[in-house]
Parts: sequence; C-alpha cells; structure tokens
Amino acid sequence: MDSLTPQSQFVVAPEHVGARLDKFICAQRGDLSRAFAQTLITHGQARVNGVTRKANYLVKAGDAVTLEIPPPAPTQLQPETIALAILYEDAALLVVNKPAGMVVHPAAGHAAGTLANAVLGHAPDIVTGNAERPGIVHRLDRDTSGVMLIAKTDAALHNLQAQFAARAIHKTYLALVNGDVQTPEGKIDAPLGRDPRDRKKMAIAMTGRARQAVTVFRVLARNAKYSALQVEPETGRTHQIRVHLAFLKHPVVADALYGKRKNDLGLERQFLHAWRIALKHPVTGAACVFSAPLPNDLLDALTNAGFDAKQILM
Repeated sequence: MDSLTPQSQFVVAPEHVGARLDKFICAQRGDLSRAFAQTLITHGQARVNGVTRKANYLVKAGDAVTLEIPPPAPTQLQPETIALAILYEDAALLVVNKPAGMVVHPAAGHAAGTLANAVLGHAPDIVTGNAERPGIVHRLDRDTSGVMLIAKTDAALHNLQAQFAARAIHKTYLALVNGDVQTPEGKIDAPLGRDPRDRKKMAIAMTGRARQAVTVFRVLARNAKYSALQVEPETGRTHQIRVHLAFLKHPVVADALYGKRKNDLGLERQFLHAWRIALKHPVTGAACVFSAPLPNDLLDALTNAGFDAKQILM
C-alpha cells in the first residue's frame, strides 16, 4: 500500500469482538499508528455504523467501521538544493547521514537550510506528515550527526510512526564522554522533564509531568580521561542521552548545555553520533539495519583522545 486511501470500511469479524476501536483500526490498517487512529476517532473521521464513538468503544460482531483519511497538508517549505549523504533510498524510504550543524526542521532562528528543506529539494513530491516536516518521523539535535529515516509516502510514514511507538526501532549511538567509566555496561532509568530553571534544558525529574526515560550503555574503550560508549536509548526523549550521561557524572565531550564546550580534542560540537538504526522496512517488512560512518571531526577526536577508532568501530 503506497498511500493512504481516502476512505475504507471494515466489518468486525468474530475474532475481533471486544477489541477497543482504536486497536481494531490498527489491526485492519497496519500502516496506521494507534495515535493516528485516535486522532481520526477524535475528529469524527472513524465511525461505527455511521456513529462517532470513543477510542475505548468495544467493537461488536457485524459493526461497520468507516475511516475517512484526510489528505496530507500541503507543505509551505521551500525546496533547497542541499547535498544529502544518502545511505539508502527506494520508493517509500530515504535514509540519510545528517551532518552536525544541520537542524532537522524549521524552528525559531532556522527558517531555511534545514534537513526538511533539503529533503524537499531532493524529492519534491514528498507531502507526508506535518506541513513543515515532510516525511520526518524522528529527529536528531542540531549538533548530533548520524543516521535518520525519512518516509516518502503516507503509508511509510504511519508504519514508521507505529514502529517507533511500539519501540520496535532500535537506535545505537556512539558517544565519547569525559572520565573513566569503570562499569562495563549499565542501564540508566531516570525520568525526564523540562528543567524549571532553564526552559532550553531537560533534567532528571520526579514530577507528574516527567516522562519515563531509559538508556542502556556499554563501554567500548576507556582511559583515565575519556570513555567511548555504545549507547542505546530504549525511549526517545528530548536530549535523553546527553542528560542521562551527565547524570552519571560523565557528560558528553564538548556538550556545552550539559557539560562544557571546552576540550583538548579539537571538537567544536558534542561527540554524539547516531551510528546505526534497525527496523522493519515499512513496505516489505524485511529486517533492515542502516549505519552512518563516523565524520572526520569525531574520528580525529577519538585519535586525539588516545583511542584506535578502527577497533572501536568494528
């Protein structure tokens, strides 16, 4: 299924009796996330026997569930001719290696020159998702480099969103942190919320608005001053890895927000790289793993820190 059809109808079979309406919709349309199904329900675009129901309505045998999928909003972005480091591309999926310094989508102070502008310049027909974020299903901080997924069709977008929501997409980062991390591997389970003293920052929080955040790490190499870590976030909170590693008293090297920018490795940005991503292809369902090579500034930093980059990246 290359794009969402404007209207669909499904009759509830005996094996689905008693399922929540939102879950039933997802079972019938595997390309839709549960959040998207709930949005359709809230806006009256998913009806049961012609009647608007709530997401927790339990479907009955013979119920006719009708979906009306709204057309994607036209983008207001301007396409820009910006070179992309393409790792993979087909009709549904684009995978790129985002450089450090590039913002993913327009925001205050960054109206142009973003990854979204570059994607639109590369593939002008992309109109999936938010009008200002065509095809964007996840993000990286401006100064974090590495692998990113871009959906090229509505069906691919909603399939990837569903995989992210189910935590079925696995991301692996490479981080260089300050200090000798003596624990070979570990898990950081600490909820995150907005820092009440600085709205630009996130912080470990125990308030009702804090969200669960879990990060797993493994030490790849270490010495008295630095440690190279393989990091796998199990959740996807803003600045999660950076906050969690700072919480361990081992902030990411050159991270001015949660540590300090000054370093003796020649780095002008934080040493955090989205190294690999594993997922199921949004159309074929095939298992895919995409890797982004480490950029030269991070390779040089590893060498300056006294590590063998080739051995770390094996």
